Amino acid sequence: MKQICYAGIAILALHFQLIAQVQTVGLFFNDTANVYNGYTLFAPKQYTSTYLINNDGKLLHKWSASKYPPGQTVYLLENGNLLRSCMTKGQLSSGGGEGGRIEEYTWDDSLVWSFDYSSTTYMQHHDIKLLPNGNIIMLAIEKKTYAEVIAAGFNPNMFQPEIATKQMMVPDFVAEVQPTKPTGGTIVWEWHTWDHLIQSYDSTKLNYGVPSQHPELVDAAGDHKNLPAFWNHMNCIDYNPTLDQIALSVRGNSEVWIIDHSTTTAEAKSHAGGKRGKGGELLYRGGNPICYGGGATKDQKYFQQHDVEWVKAGSPGAGNLTCFNNGLGRSTYSTVDEFTPAVDTAGNYTLVAGKYSPANFSWTYKGTGADTLHAEDISGAQRLPNGNTIICNGTTGLFLEVTSAGKAVWKYICPVQNSGAITQGNTPLPDTTHAGEYLNSVFRVYKYAPTYAAFVGRTLTPGDIIEKNPTAVQTGFTSLPIEFSLEQNFPNPFNPSTIISYEIPSAGLVTLRVYDLLGHEVASLVNEEKQSGAYNVEFNSAAYKIGSGVYFYRLNAGNYSETRKMTIMK
Repeated sequence: MKQICYAGIAILALHFQLIAQVQTVGLFFNDTANVYNGYTLFAPKQYTSTYLINNDGKLLHKWSASKYPPGQTVYLLENGNLLRSCMTKGQLSSGGGEGGRIEEYTWDDSLVWSFDYSSTTYMQHHDIKLLPNGNIIMLAIEKKTYAEVIAAGFNPNMFQPEIATKQMMVPDFVAEVQPTKPTGGTIVWEWHTWDHLIQSYDSTKLNYGVPSQHPELVDAAGDHKNLPAFWNHMNCIDYNPTLDQIALSVRGNSEVWIIDHSTTTAEAKSHAGGKRGKGGELLYRGGNPICYGGGATKDQKYFQQHDVEWVKAGSPGAGNLTCFNNGLGRSTYSTVDEFTPAVDTAGNYTLVAGKYSPANFSWTYKGTGADTLHAEDISGAQRLPNGNTIICNGTTGLFLEVTSAGKAVWKYICPVQNSGAITQGNTPLPDTTHAGEYLNSVFRVYKYAPTYAAFVGRTLTPGDIIEKNPTAVQTGFTSLPIEFSLEQNFPNPFNPSTIISYEIPSAGLVTLRVYDLLGHEVASLVNEEKQSGAYNVEFNSAAYKIGSGVYFYRLNAGNYSETRKMTIMK
């Protein structure tokens, strides 16, 4: 290993104490010429307030009356009210994305409706969606005892230990509630995964069959891996008013399912009825054909994804489906993916050679360098009317807006964690209860046009920056730097990966190396000629077999040299 002298290390340590404040949260850049003119709504997962900001990162509005953190989504309604699900930590646990309560607040933060949906046998979780008729559809889990699970033909040899320990599974269902204000509501429609099972394990059961011959049904074997108690793990629900269909992001299967909402509850339990005549059967499924015997591992496209949504009317790609593809089991990076399902105007989907089309995505965004997407859970994406896509890399609280060509035009990092606003220069703390997440994590974000009905008749005066002790941030940035710079890595501390960003105003040989406290070189990240520009480098400590501790990284370019400190925490 190459070395640098011990005296140099001591000087470097003193130098670090003198480094000017480094930006860690808030607005990083705003390309005013290309960003979508709109307002971004977000609710930090670990805090009870919800924020609306403009493209300059300034606060336009805030809701703080709720005593619950989000569980998990929030929406701004056309009347200016805030619709939010709440994390109540109810009696029945899903083990992820818990909710249990829905609230609606006026623009002035007065509670106008609440609905509790949590008991020992069922619980709302993750996501909700307002329908045109004023009702709300929601994801929920229901308790099935161990005896019920075995009676349904599940193979106990595929169970994760928690099913035997808890003596239950919690499959998903969809419920539609008609609000009764100011509290409560009536369930007026339901669809249950449990009503549409098929299995090839126990021939004595009525649902015994060949799953590959029935892609419209749900194989009890799931993705043919060990099954957890939270078997389906749905995390997003969306509604298509033109087709009267519901899209469900099923993380447990790495699939999207589409079901018919035109049925009655009785029809939704059966295999007939509704506009398509199929009752509650799956109209479409995509992302992982292994789950219905329509393909092999190489055909899998979704990898424990979140936020499968239809692109809304008025935006490029309307009718397509987008998702945040978290990438577990595929890679160390995530993507935002878009595809066009083969569907006719009547809402019928095409099955070709035992597979639902398409086989490939029509658009994918991965990001680069510091903006490479990587979130093992949560996260989302929304297509905007100008063709841009706003992305929430949820685990790190990163919001990124990109063009259809993949150019990042707006970057913001959530400046709020469980204790409130973060002081600029301080790194968001890791969430010790969720590996890979930080306390400024955000489940999903949405961006609204200034002409959105919620803002009509209201004066939105930009206020302060949310973070404490904010620093000025350049807007209308250019991709050609005017000076050398080496940024603080993010996240920091980290495990196992972090991003190091640097800029060089002229072409030349660039080296970027990592050293331990004794001055030994432990990693060479860059050692080549580079053109003028901004660069982002991913440093994966696991790839270099580097343990926990404090390290230094140094950039050399021409006569420029700068060193910074980072911490690996395992």
